[in-house]
Amino acid sequence: MSEIKENLEIVRERIRAACRRAGRDESEVTLIAVSKTKPVPMLMEAYEAGAREFGENKVQEILAKHSNLPGDTRWHMIGHLQRNKVHQVLEKAALIHSVDSLRLAEQIEAEAAKKGLEAQILLEINVAKEESKYGFFMEEAEEAIRHISQFSHVHIRGLMTIAPFVENPEENRTIFKKLYQFAVDIGRKNIDNVTMDVLSMGMTGDYEVAVEEGATMVRVGTGIFGERHYGAV
Repeated sequence: MSEIKENLEIVRERIRAACRRAGRDESEVTLIAVSKTKPVPMLMEAYEAGAREFGENKVQEILAKHSNLPGDTRWHMIGHLQRNKVHQVLEKAALIHSVDSLRLAEQIEAEAAKKGLEAQILLEINVAKEESKYGFFMEEAEEAIRHISQFSHVHIRGLMTIAPFVENPEENRTIFKKLYQFAVDIGRKNIDNVTMDVLSMGMTGDYEVAVEEGATMVRVGTGIFGERHYGAV
């Protein structure tokens, strides 16, 4: 068994165990294999081991890898998206996790309208208010959601957060709880063109806690592919 296949099995089993602890069905959680900086042969190993959802931080990596994987691969844009790159990624990304400003949402709407596409997005929420991170603060997010909900080519499917890097994943439990509760609150408001079906939270260091607190997507890179070596595509 390849190391990547073995790692995938370990991650899947940990997700299953976290679901059992939380009384959830494992089918509620989608594992996104974060393949940034990883070469195509490694992605193919993960694909052959059953991975179909891949997350990339940079538009150019999605563009470079998109045609090299089978057609049923789904690409997730999870890194900061520059407005001048929106037109390149719209037809390639099944879901954009990292919509972190109204200006970016407006650019996505304009480009999607030009191409006759429907863009599926998540709003990135900076729950911990870290200066180094992008995203809306929670207290400003509802106003942004209501504004974006009026767009005809952009559909808000839920929320995403990047929790602080911590040694002990338990320290991020309150972050995940807050985002889950916020998603529930927004969902109850029945805003047109907005669903809160997707909660993208949890990475290699804390995805089990995120699952226990309601994540529907977890983004795992190092736990599947090993440490990153920058510079390779």
